[in-house]
Amino acid sequence: MDSVLDLTKENIQQVVDASMQQVVVLTFWSQQSPESQQLVQMLTQIAAQGRFVLAKVNCDQEMEIANYFQIQSLPTTLVLKEGKPVDGFAGMQEAPQVEALLDQHLPKAWQIALNQAKVQLAEGDAEGALPLIKQAYQECQTAEVSLVYADALLSTSEINQAKVLLDGIGLADQDAYYQSLKAKLSLALDAADTPEIRNLLEDVEQNPADYTKLLLLAKALHGAKRDEEALERLYQVLKTDLLAEQGEIKQLYMEILTALGQGHTLANQYRRKLYTLLY
Repeated sequence: MDSVLDLTKENIQQVVDASMQQVVVLTFWSQQSPESQQLVQMLTQIAAQGRFVLAKVNCDQEMEIANYFQIQSLPTTLVLKEGKPVDGFAGMQEAPQVEALLDQHLPKAWQIALNQAKVQLAEGDAEGALPLIKQAYQECQTAEVSLVYADALLSTSEINQAKVLLDGIGLADQDAYYQSLKAKLSLALDAADTPEIRNLLEDVEQNPADYTKLLLLAKALHGAKRDEEALERLYQVLKTDLLAEQGEIKQLYMEILTALGQGHTLANQYRRKLYTLLY
């Protein structure tokens, strides 16, 4: 449904039905009332944010609808939720007052981003969902958001970040969705634990000074999306020798950070660690 529409007898039931899922704002106006035209313009601008549906009722043409809602004066604005008016005001209001009233009934920005992310995940677009769910997580770090975030991360093979999020879910929120994500994580971890990595881990544990094997292990861990393990092992060497293996340790460390990207939480964390060694 469009975010702004003209309400008529033909589409009123559709709009009422839509209010069961999202907030609908009805504004009653007339060509004979400059004040109501001004209010319609303001509400149209606010509706462009996409947080509600604005249904405009031209009372010069739709008197039956105005009578049904018992409108006594113009302009009048009603907030429709679950098929019923739950709030409203008569006359003109300033934009901050209108927005404050609407905020009492509208979902927060993080809720909108979360719902959009859920839709994209359901459609198989995890890459498209990630920026939305990151936005929601920055504003609200509840279990509800964390679970969807972990789901998107697992779908894009960001295993370590997903594990951190799932490990932080409290017992009360470990529902069926959580259990399905834990199972998905377990499978992903098993897939990332290759014979090559196991052999290299054994070699490095037996001979920590074999930096050639360490480099091979870090590359294999990075390839398996086990970037935190790779970075931590490289960092432990850099703490004692920034030029270890003729600078190859530091070079691989930086390459992994670059591959993760500027906005990546893990990359930011290990970039800061390196800066403490350099400065």
